[in-house]
Amino acid sequence: MNHSFMVTLAQSLSEMGIATLRFNFPFAENKKGRPDSPAVAHKTIEAAISKAQELFPKLSLFVAGKSFGGRMSSQYLSAHHDAAVKGIIFYGFPLHPPGKPSIERADHLKNVEIPMLFLQGTRDTLATWDLIKSVCKSLSLATLIKIEGADHSFKAGKQNIMQLLTDETKDWIEKIIKK
Repeated sequence: MNHSFMVTLAQSLSEMGIATLRFNFPFAENKKGRPDSPAVAHKTIEAAISKAQELFPKLSLFVAGKSFGGRMSSQYLSAHHDAAVKGIIFYGFPLHPPGKPSIERADHLKNVEIPMLFLQGTRDTLATWDLIKSVCKSLSLATLIKIEGADHSFKAGKQNIMQLLTDETKDWIEKIIKK
């Protein structure tokens, strides 16, 4: 949660009037290299959703994640439909391992019952553009935003990607809330 990308994203969203609640998964908190099992990650997400509802009961609740966090959030919400959660925002969905294009990691997305926003770079080695585009096209609740030239870390030369990410996030959230 203290990675510079996450801190900058939270600050940028805050400047646009979007509150965030950042948290670490246990593996990150304990400085372990290997990510948590899905069961542990799902429990962590469940706790974060509960805490957000407790702290901000009057705010519309959206779940977002960068890479692993987004995928674990969508897995959790595909099995636990929480009416309080209005949508999921993916900052780089990890569709497949680098160099091993596949779509199996997206199978659970068909069970997600809330809108999903995918912010994806065209040079993301964890989600080749044609595959993520195909996956999103098959999901009626998915919106895919193309970030030209960005990799999985959202590096894209000298472009201000953070501004683009926060603008797209704000616009999408406003559309969902107005529905």
